[in-house]
Amino acid sequence: MNNGLRLRYRIVDVFSDRPLAGNALCVVLDPVPEAVMAAIAREVNLSETTFPVQIADDAYDVRIFTPSAELPFAGHPSLGTAWVLGPKMWAQTSSGATVQVTADADGAVMTQPDPTFDWLGDHAAEGVRRALGASTTEGVCRAEAAGNAHVIVPTAAPIEGLNPDLGAIAGIAAELSATTCSVVRRVDDGHLHVRVFAPGAGISEDPGTGSAAGPVALLARQLWATDTDVLIRQGDEMGRPCRIQVHAEVGALRVGGRVAACAEGTFTL
Repeated sequence: MNNGLRLRYRIVDVFSDRPLAGNALCVVLDPVPEAVMAAIAREVNLSETTFPVQIADDAYDVRIFTPSAELPFAGHPSLGTAWVLGPKMWAQTSSGATVQVTADADGAVMTQPDPTFDWLGDHAAEGVRRALGASTTEGVCRAEAAGNAHVIVPTAAPIEGLNPDLGAIAGIAAELSATTCSVVRRVDDGHLHVRVFAPGAGISEDPGTGSAAGPVALLARQLWATDTDVLIRQGDEMGRPCRIQVHAEVGALRVGGRVAACAEGTFTL
């Protein structure tokens, strides 16, 4: 039954300079009853849907949902939401963090809290390696920031052909209270190849993961002495190529990328 609720939305593709690539995001522009937020996110079925409420000329609060869970913080939703709200420096507050997001006509860049890193023991790391179907790894690390935790698996082996056991990954992530499992390979000092799996959040594979990009780039600097400024390549295997720019410096961690408008419309509920 139509109850007369009309909610405007926009869909943008983050970490891409063209529509139908990058990581898609739905931004709902009108006030939404809390009871229907999760249902809208399931209906849209993108990696994330956001519900921002502007509280000042340069600040807003936001709720961030995957198809099956609410997140305390996420990267591509932060960039895409600020870009939709307009070009300026925004203070974005979610339940996990308040970050600065600067949007312009081409894209957006955000500050990111420094993560903490904890390396898993050999037995746990071997379980992650088997779940990913990775031939070799250089250990397994858990990184946490802004209420989100990421399992990060560095490897020297190519990662294009991974065939992960998503059920096992979901179980490992739940055991470690992590949202994602990220695999990273150094291509050269300024370029990383990353794949991210988040089946526990309803996302088999994520095309572009801004919240993981900062910790991944900082860890790569520690392990491989990569450049301070690196480009992360993600999403190609899904046909949704993302290019994520990271300034990997403790105390000045920044993640950004291009944003492209894709669609707009109205929910009639």
